[in-house]
Amino acid sequence: MPILKNPRHEAFAQFLAKGQPASEAYVSAGYKESRPAASRLSTNVNVKKRVAELVARGADRTEITVARVLKELARLSFADIRQAFDEKGNLLDPSEWSDDFAASVSSIEVVTRSLPGKADKQLDAQPHGGALARRRNAKVEYVTKIKVWDKNSALEKIAKHLGLFVDRIEHGVTGEVADLLKAINGRTRGLPNGG
Repeated sequence: MPILKNPRHEAFAQFLAKGQPASEAYVSAGYKESRPAASRLSTNVNVKKRVAELVARGADRTEITVARVLKELARLSFADIRQAFDEKGNLLDPSEWSDDFAASVSSIEVVTRSLPGKADKQLDAQPHGGALARRRNAKVEYVTKIKVWDKNSALEKIAKHLGLFVDRIEHGVTGEVADLLKAINGRTRGLPNGG
C-alpha cells in the first residue's frame, strides 16, 4: 500500500505502528486532542491497512516473526539445568551447551574463594611474610552460579498465545450511577415484574 494521501493520516499510521496509543498518535500527528476522533481514525480501513503494512515491514527488517518469538519463549520455558553438566556432574564449558540451553541463561557468575590447607597452618607460624606466602600457596575453589531467565513468565506468555487463559473482567458500578440504580430499583419493587 502506498503512503496515505493525507499527510496527517500517514503520520497517525506511523505513530500507531511505532506502538503509540491512538489518542497519543492523534496528537503527535498534529490533531487537537480528541479520544473519539482518534478512535474513529484508528478504525479507518486505509489507516488500518497502512499500520499493518508498516508493522509487517518493521518485523521483516528485524526478522521478527511469531514463530521466532515462540521459539525463544520455548527455549526459556523448557530449559533444563542438567544440560549444563556432564554425566559425572561436572560443569561443562559454555561452548559445549546446547543452543537451546545457552539461550535460557541470563547470567553466569564465578566466585573465587581461598581454602585453608596444611601449608597455611605452617605459614601462620612464621613471624613475617606469612600472609604473602599463604596467598601464593592457597588452594582455590571456584563457585559458578548460573542464572536462567524466568520460566514462569515465558510459560505464561506461551499459554496466553495458545489461548489457555481466559481474561475475566468484572464490571462494577459506583458513584452517582450506583445511587441512581438503587433509586430506580427501589421504585420498581411494588410493581409487577419489578425486583
